[in-house]
Order: sequence, then structure tokens, then C-alpha cells
Amino acid sequence: MYKILTLNNIAVEGLRHFSRERYEVASEIAHPDAIILRSFKMHDMEIPESLAAVGRAGAGTNNIPCDKLAHMGIPVFNAPGANANAVKELTIGGLLLAARNLCEAREYVKELDETGEALSKAVEAGKKKFVGTELPGKTLAVIGLGAIGVEVANAALDMGMIVHGYDPAITVRAAWRMSSGVELEETLDQLFMGADALTVHVPLIDATRGLVNKERIALMNDGATLINFARNGVMDDGAVLDALDSGKIARYVTDFPSAELIAHPKVIALPHLGASTAEAEESCAVMVVENVKDYLENGNIRYSVNYPECRLPRMDAWRVTIANANVPNMVGQISTCLADAGLNIEDLLNKSIGDLAYTIVDVNGEITPEIESNLRSIEGILTLRNLGKPVT
Repeated sequence: MYKILTLNNIAVEGLRHFSRERYEVASEIAHPDAIILRSFKMHDMEIPESLAAVGRAGAGTNNIPCDKLAHMGIPVFNAPGANANAVKELTIGGLLLAARNLCEAREYVKELDETGEALSKAVEAGKKKFVGTELPGKTLAVIGLGAIGVEVANAALDMGMIVHGYDPAITVRAAWRMSSGVELEETLDQLFMGADALTVHVPLIDATRGLVNKERIALMNDGATLINFARNGVMDDGAVLDALDSGKIARYVTDFPSAELIAHPKVIALPHLGASTAEAEESCAVMVVENVKDYLENGNIRYSVNYPECRLPRMDAWRVTIANANVPNMVGQISTCLADAGLNIEDLLNKSIGDLAYTIVDVNGEITPEIESNLRSIEGILTLRNLGKPVT
């Protein structure tokens, strides 16, 4: 029986994928095999010795000590792309809010206290006051062409916008999904030049902190719009506020309010609505639960942020999985240990990422406690999981 600890409310549709016959799921549980969470901050949390995996029902993992867990042999799974449609829709909504002055217009109407003919005249006066612009023909710059960025780029293109994108690490999978009409730029400066609007869809890491700064904003067209539904810190708020004051930027739409941003009349600040739809929460929960299950039951890794993708179909064999330091002859030592025990390797897969590696081995006989002990004694082994034969 696997034990699953939930640190936040997780969509029931996702938790249903943990069968009652094999899983115990609770918000308070001792010696968990896995933790499923959303926004709970794990950095100061004592990590249970029993923990084998962590699943984040969402894309960002800033609230999880991923590097620490990696060196403990614990993969962290997330759900990239499961919330892509929700964030795409909000991004397009942000462009429309800014282009048509919708928030200001709504506030204007809410404050009207006239009736009859006087109300009609006030409404007509407001129509002139909040004249906006249309999106077709405007240039949108998209930073980050992952699951979300590609959907935003394609949607904006379908609306008649000219779309330029930048992502030095774009994957083949993302490139396949992206419309050929999206023009890729080789540098950020090229992306900013001539942009009427810019949206960011990148994680917050050292390389992206303050990515949108004073110098790059200066390259955009006057009266441009900035959109941030990615992460707080990707945009230099001070530079954005200065650009709003000077008129260089006409609107800033953000999911990450601060007191200064809330007070500015040209800022549309929202309460972190990015993936806040029932559909996205369910999709994220289902995706991460399925990947955690596959890891616990089969040792397969998919969509981990701190371990390489490593999947091997199950056969009628005994399986052992090993997280280890990425050092020479590790696979050789594992193979020798198994051979010395009289076991034949039926299949083996080894993948590495940085200074860590992960190995799945299927053998033709049982991995006894003695063999386990011999494997664990190999220098550089972080964790070893004896999964036995597949459950039918």
C-alpha cells in the first residue's frame, strides 16, 4: 500500500486516479511514499525518510527544494502544459483588457448615478472617453515558447497579430505545435524592437530574473503593453513603473500585484488567476498523479524537473531502479553486482542530467535483500527501489 500525503487541496478528479486498493491518500499521514502539492512551501519542511517522489499539480516548482531533493534521489514531477489553455486564454484576455480600456470603462459605468436621458448621455460620453485600439496588425513579442507560449503565439496569430517569439531552448515537441507564421528571433533585443505588446512565459530562475528591464523596454514601440502571467520577478517592476509614468508603456497587465503596482492607474493587477480554472486544476492533478503513479509502480520518470526522462516498458521480470551520482563505470558496477549474484539483465536504461543519473534494470530473478545491500554499497548510489515483478 503506497501512502500519499497531500499538502494542498488537490482536484478530486486527479486523486481518483489513485486506486483505493493500492493507495492511501490523506492530508495527514505518516511515512509518505509521495507528496502531492500545489503552492505549499516545502523549503523549510523536514523531508520524511520514506519519501520517494514529489508531485506539483502545476508547472512552477519554486516552492519546492528541487536540487536538495534531487541529491536525495527524489524526483520532483510537475504538470507542464496541463494549464496551458487556461493561461493562454487569460493572456489573450489581458491583451483585450489593455487594448480596449475595459477595466476603466467598467469602473466609469459603475460610478454613474444618472437615470433616463441623462444616463444615456453619460454612457455616450464614456464611449468617446475610452476609445481603444484593435489587435490585428499589431506586433506581439512572446518570450518562452513552451506549452503556454506556443498556444499564446498561435492564438494571437489567428487573431491577425504579427507574432515574434524567442526561446533559445525550444523543444522539438513545441516547434511541431507552433504555427509557421510565428517569426523566431535570435536575440532578446531583436524581439523587443518594434513590439507593440510583449508577454512572458518563462520560469523564474537566475537567467530570467529582471529579464524585462529598462534597456529592453526602451526598444519597444511607444504606448506598448506588457503582460506577465508567468512569474513575479521576471519583470523589473521599477523599470515598468518608470515606463508607465513616461508613457513608453501604456498598460501593464500582471498576475503579481505589489502595493506600488496596485496604486498605479495604468496597471491591471489580478490575484494570480493564471491557472485558476476548474479544468486546469483537474488537468494538472490528473497529469501529476499519473506520473507519480508510474514512478512508484514502475520506476518510470516523465515530466520531472530534477531528473532525466527515463521510461522502460514493463516485462515479466524483476525491476530495480537506482538514482546515482553521474560518475564513470556506475552502470558497469551495477551490472557486475547483478552478474555476481547470478542474475541476467533482461533490459536496462540509463539516463543522466548534470551530476545525477537514473538507471532502470530488469533482471530474470528476484532481487534479494542481500543483492540490494550489495547494490547500495556501491559508492555514488543515492536511492535504490526494488519494485519486483509487475502487478497483474
